[in-house]
Amino acid sequence: MKFKAQIMDEQAIGRVVTRIAHEIIEKNKGVDEIILVGIKTRGVPFTVRLAEKIESIEKKKVAVGNLDITLYRDDLSKLDDNPIVKQSSIHYNITNKIVILVDDVLYTGRTVRAAMDALMDIGRPKAIQLAVLIDRGHRELPIRADFVGKNVPTSKNEVVCVHFDEVDHVNDVIICEML
Repeated sequence: MKFKAQIMDEQAIGRVVTRIAHEIIEKNKGVDEIILVGIKTRGVPFTVRLAEKIESIEKKKVAVGNLDITLYRDDLSKLDDNPIVKQSSIHYNITNKIVILVDDVLYTGRTVRAAMDALMDIGRPKAIQLAVLIDRGHRELPIRADFVGKNVPTSKNEVVCVHFDEVDHVNDVIICEML
């Protein structure tokens, strides 16, 4: 892959986290009924950052979990003959709660569909909302994010790479071109 452009730096990511945290609080009239669930891998640090920002605003701790959707993917056989399944960790009852799925990039919608299937196996939420750092378009399923950090129109031969310090030791979002 060839580097094309940096579209967000650390400060821009911080501003998006602050804005989306406020939007979540406003839309849900507080945080008493919400659970933030990060889709592994890079949805998890985004979730933690949102939870910390919401707590600093509302002075209330927000329930947080993470979800591994590997076995729910409809393209599993294309990914690997021996997929690595990570552990999901949702230590809260999601039934009748507002679950906010959090991911780094929304593309075709297939990851979100798999995450919703996984959630429904755990419980029956009152509602599921979606928060993403980047929406790059090219949807294959009728899925739309409720909270979007930045819309970035891309071509199909481009890749949006989100880097979080917790995973990648750098905070930025870049676009690369496939060769």
